[in-house]
Amino acid sequence: MITKSFPNANLPFNRRNFLSLGAGVATLGVGGMSTAHAAQTGTAQIIEPPAGKRILLSCKLGMIPKELDGKKLSVVDRLKMAQKAGFDGVDFDQAGEYSVQEARQAVQESGVFVHNAINHAHWSQRLTSVKEEERAQGRANIEHCIRVSHAAGGSGVLIVVGRGGDGPADVIEDLARQEIRKLLPLAAALGQMILIENVWNQMMYDHDAPPDQSPRRFIDFIDSFKSPWVGMYYDIGNHWKYAQPGEWIRAFGHRCVKLDVKGFSRAANKFVDITGPEDDLPWQQVQKALDDIHFTGWATAEVGGGNVEHLTLVRKQMQKAFGI
Repeated sequence: MITKSFPNANLPFNRRNFLSLGAGVATLGVGGMSTAHAAQTGTAQIIEPPAGKRILLSCKLGMIPKELDGKKLSVVDRLKMAQKAGFDGVDFDQAGEYSVQEARQAVQESGVFVHNAINHAHWSQRLTSVKEEERAQGRANIEHCIRVSHAAGGSGVLIVVGRGGDGPADVIEDLARQEIRKLLPLAAALGQMILIENVWNQMMYDHDAPPDQSPRRFIDFIDSFKSPWVGMYYDIGNHWKYAQPGEWIRAFGHRCVKLDVKGFSRAANKFVDITGPEDDLPWQQVQKALDDIHFTGWATAEVGGGNVEHLTLVRKQMQKAFGI
């Protein structure tokens, strides 16, 4: 990860301090100051992922164990494990367990870039619930994620909009739409995109239909906001069971902001290792479609996790999947 440090970050802004800051920045090397030195001097770091990559690879924080070989791991330890495995960053998918300050500090101490935040309580406290208090809590959870991602240096939050069993499609989609619109002022103010993931929640697709389905319902939902702050966090593996991923990627176009990555076997009807012997997902078609829409951005593994050795294997599988 690239780190840059800015001396005198807490001093009043005046001409003398501005000139001092400029001189300090000019003397920094490519790597900037070490995390330890920055902590000792009270300087603020800017954590950046590697530059020049069209597709950046990350893993979910939840893939990294909280305890390994009998030793409890801090969130800083866990972020560093992702770095050791060769990932460009991490999706902070356990945001509900940490305060905004804790997330920011973890990034500063680890030097590992965090590009996104998630609170998995969106499955239970849903924006499609008929209970107003559950929708309010779901909205509060997303607000927290927006603040966590912003504080950590990320650019968005992944959300599951709800569950099809909560009611008729038009009713629950409108409930979710109303709640997301309430979140847009905060998202825009902090520069964070609200990204809808396609999941097996029986919304915007037919759970029992054959694998020739269109992404039109997802696209219509995204476009209904008429906002640059709403897009797709497209999970490639989730809907291989129901559709052609290359076709969906082309149809999403600019709406396809970030990617989740899994392997899936249609033949065995189960999730499998990315590019493993059972994975029949057409990765070359995915590569071509991403090229066609000029995709640039984050692709995040969402598979079983483990130690650095296993995380490294997942990263290599992702590189194979994307041809990088």
